[in-house]
Amino acid sequence: MKGYPASYASMFGQRIDDGPDISRIEIPLIQRDYAQGRRHRRVDEIRSAFLDVLHEALTGGEPVGLDFVYGEMDDGTFAPLDGQQRLTTLFLLHWYLAFRGGRLGDPQPWTQFTYATRPSARMFCERIVRHPPPADLTGRPSAWITDQSWFLHAWPADPTISAMLVMLDAIADRFQHEDTDLAWERLTDEADPSVRFDLLPIGEMDSAEELYIRMNSRGKPLTEFEVFKAHLGRTIAHTGRVEELGGKIDGSWTDLLWRYRGDNNIVDDEFMKYFDFVLEICEWREHRIRDEDEPIRPSRRAETLFGKDNVRHREHVDFFFDALDCWTDPELPNTQDTFEGFFTTMPSTAGIRLFGEDPKADLFLSCCERYGEYSGNARRFSLANTLLLYATLIYRIERTVPVEDAARRLRQLRNLNAASGAELNLPNMPKLIAEVAEFMRSGSLDALPTFNQNQVVDERIKRELLAEHREVEPHVQLLEDQPILRGTLAAFDLSLTTIGAHAAAFDAAFQREHWPLLTGALLASGEYQRDYPDSDYHQFGSPTPENRWLGRWRTVLADRGDRDILKRTRTVLASFLDAVAASPETEIDAQLQSIIDGFLRDREARAELDWRYYLVRYECMREGDSGIYYGADLALGYQMTMLRRTVQRSYYRDPYLYAIWCESGYREEVEDPWFYGYSTYERWLRLERSQTGMRSMPDGIALEAPRGKARRTRFESVCEQHPGVFEDEDGWLLAIEQNDDGIDREDRVQKAASLLNELIARGL
Repeated sequence: MKGYPASYASMFGQRIDDGPDISRIEIPLIQRDYAQGRRHRRVDEIRSAFLDVLHEALTGGEPVGLDFVYGEMDDGTFAPLDGQQRLTTLFLLHWYLAFRGGRLGDPQPWTQFTYATRPSARMFCERIVRHPPPADLTGRPSAWITDQSWFLHAWPADPTISAMLVMLDAIADRFQHEDTDLAWERLTDEADPSVRFDLLPIGEMDSAEELYIRMNSRGKPLTEFEVFKAHLGRTIAHTGRVEELGGKIDGSWTDLLWRYRGDNNIVDDEFMKYFDFVLEICEWREHRIRDEDEPIRPSRRAETLFGKDNVRHREHVDFFFDALDCWTDPELPNTQDTFEGFFTTMPSTAGIRLFGEDPKADLFLSCCERYGEYSGNARRFSLANTLLLYATLIYRIERTVPVEDAARRLRQLRNLNAASGAELNLPNMPKLIAEVAEFMRSGSLDALPTFNQNQVVDERIKRELLAEHREVEPHVQLLEDQPILRGTLAAFDLSLTTIGAHAAAFDAAFQREHWPLLTGALLASGEYQRDYPDSDYHQFGSPTPENRWLGRWRTVLADRGDRDILKRTRTVLASFLDAVAASPETEIDAQLQSIIDGFLRDREARAELDWRYYLVRYECMREGDSGIYYGADLALGYQMTMLRRTVQRSYYRDPYLYAIWCESGYREEVEDPWFYGYSTYERWLRLERSQTGMRSMPDGIALEAPRGKARRTRFESVCEQHPGVFEDEDGWLLAIEQNDDGIDREDRVQKAASLLNELIARGL
């Protein structure tokens, strides 16, 4: 195909260089309705921006290029396959300037413009040419046109006609106070038109329908992309790269994005999302943070970055081109192969595992689909993925690092991103992208001062281990790719002698289906929970195998990579993993149950029934989804709460009272023990009929007698006959035998459940 420089008016008539002889333009049936005049907030903004471009070009600004217009020739009739929207707007612009200058009385070749999509649209185009308004019209063109006898009452229902009327009014608003004669001269200047494009007539190489789909891959009506292109070409004209831009944006770059097109066979949105990514990187390079509450048009952002007034414009323009060209180089793997070579979203496969909501290994695809979109306040294409994509770009553009080194650095960056939740924020992005670029070039962890420094230490420890013992790299990576750990191995000693066994044991035991038993087996191995200084808040792993509770395990086992805080957890985890690794052939659930049983036998034999014993023995005492417990007096003991959610304002369980209720066997006779409020509030398990109460205390089970003489008499009778129950100045108490350290020697849950059953049996 050969292209010809053209303007709208110069399309008509014999052209130089054996160009096409066009006598008429007809929008073909396969095209959609004219949409640049639709009434919609986003279309209003884009229409306004497009008219800004045309207005500036016609009132003294630089000429503007509208890229390529493709079409089919048939006996002098040009049928556009890509460019319908632009040509229709230019027809309406010519019509407005022509009637204002009194030029529609004589035949004008450019007026031979029509629509084959609907008879009504064809007739409308013909009649506004034959019946122009007076040159001195002061009102809106649409009001004058719709008031004419030749305007049929059914025409407003035609979306093309209604959109044309809106566009005519918008053109009038923009040009009514301008010198329309001067604008006309600039628009129709044969030697140097102010609005131009490249005309590409299509031969017999494809059918019109097939070409329409391919050529219109960027042709959604008046898209933000079309406006952006028009501005961009004008903005970078001073760099001498306009022709290069036009060729690539309609050639290799469209070919790049074609595989990522949506069901509508259009890639405009994909272009704009990737351009948004590139523009924001350039802004961060200048330490600009855009106000997300007051969005600025991409064209204005590009003008600020690429315009000749910006001293760094050449750097930004080069990056803009490089960020696309690096994916079209035939000597390098394509985007899909590159990202699938580095990343994966599946467990136990080669590659760096990506996490998050609906992750995609192909970050380029994900960027083209999601960049700039939000789910609530969160970016759908996260800042972490933005840094990974940028790091991959640095590797592709500069080509100074072997692929093996690039993969290891991307893995370390994935780990750092996951541990740097507090640091990964918008104000930090200028520093973070600069550090990422330097890290991808040098590999030095010292280049990353803004990231979580605990994780930097963790990466340094792993790097030192692997530098001498590359054979354990698969074990380290297996752990790093665990959804709970996400690269942070501060809960592991990383011993050369145990890393392989521990990695395999962790991978087997920490699968979600094992969490209910795992919470017991891990606690049987030691106090693994995350405690907080001077706080009654304690975080355990969640027993509920749902994705939303994964972060609770991460808090316990990763905790931003602080090896000092995780020291106790590290010891317990090592002991647990040693036990699992000792019987690799045994089913995991059987191993976990064996660890639990062994712990219980030992505690019962020594008559040391502390809080761990109860939580391990009674699975119901580990049912809290969140894994959060509050203990009285800043410690875990015989008074605690077990949260289902994450705050005490929601309903929660008292684990001891809940276990007593479950063990009693008379659940219907007892109020379901849900509580809310601070953990220091009194919590009573009450019988439905009598409201007799039970409460777990450090030295036993406090009892509250029922009201009413008859019920109180029965209550006292039961208590007097039941071993271990007595009354003092504080009230009734089911005493639990304890050692000198205040640790139960007998099971308070069983004793209380037995007493509860007796009270129910006596009608209480």
